[in-house]
Amino acid sequence: MPAKKSFTYKLTDDQQTVLVEILSAGNYRPTEVPYTSISAKTEDCNINLYNSGKLLVQGKGAEEFVQFILEPLVLLSASVGYEDVLSPELAEPHMGVDESGKGDFFGPMVIAAAYIDETLIEPMRSLDVKDSKNITSDKKAMFIGGELRKLLGHRFALVTIGPAAYNRLYSKMRSVNRILAWGHARAIEDLLAKVPTCPKAISDQFGSKESVKRALMQKGRGIELIQRHKAESDTAVAAASILAREAFLRALQNMEKMYGTEIKKGASAAVRQVAVALARAKSPNVLLQTVKCHFKTTDAVLAELGLTRKDLPPEGQVVSKPYTYKKKA
Repeated sequence: MPAKKSFTYKLTDDQQTVLVEILSAGNYRPTEVPYTSISAKTEDCNINLYNSGKLLVQGKGAEEFVQFILEPLVLLSASVGYEDVLSPELAEPHMGVDESGKGDFFGPMVIAAAYIDETLIEPMRSLDVKDSKNITSDKKAMFIGGELRKLLGHRFALVTIGPAAYNRLYSKMRSVNRILAWGHARAIEDLLAKVPTCPKAISDQFGSKESVKRALMQKGRGIELIQRHKAESDTAVAAASILAREAFLRALQNMEKMYGTEIKKGASAAVRQVAVALARAKSPNVLLQTVKCHFKTTDAVLAELGLTRKDLPPEGQVVSKPYTYKKKA
């Protein structure tokens, strides 16, 4: 297995203190990197400790630095090179499920399922498969996604819920988690049709596991479902997160070509202005084809146009339910 060239850690205050002492006293050349408390380099490795406590180790010698300096002296644990010993279940046959686009005003929600076994885990590690939220470059996410699709062949599934379908589903279900449960169940079913012997599906914790079970059809009712926090540490879930992200980004690119304007990610003020301009150029009803209408962002867009939700068709009039805290008796 080729050596990894990039590692990211979140260090405690004590760990940061130890690392600063090592980099200050050892044979490291200081460098200047914005927003770092200390940064240094060796002949083949860059070490940047950011003010937030995030540590980024990159370069040809990154794995060697982590194994022989960072783990024994700072982290006081050993994991790099011992993944299969510490977590043998990572290579056992199973699928990971994850989604992208849930918090983005524009574009679809995409749910992906990716299969893994002992023949696939090393090639995935070589591709630097990790949680897509830790891949800050869209270009890199799309590249890894494309390589993953080649590697997996038929052993993945994508469920893309475009804005129009999403708005119809939300107007009926009134819950993002219910849409997620339905989408996860469909992705699991679709992948089981291709890999019927897959025994287990792992996903992040987003709601009741029972809601996914209820949405499963005949093929999926025998599979073991596991939901857990930070499930992206599982390689199959990380692969699914990248596949979902790639599909989401491609959907935004297609939307840009269709409407001849830049489509931004997220739900910021800049995103709102794109929606306002698009609705002015087309009509307010274009929102049902391009955005998730239950977001509060829709109200702000309509207000700038001098309109309200009553000016939209029924599926655009449904708003997110406000969260109410219930005290325990």
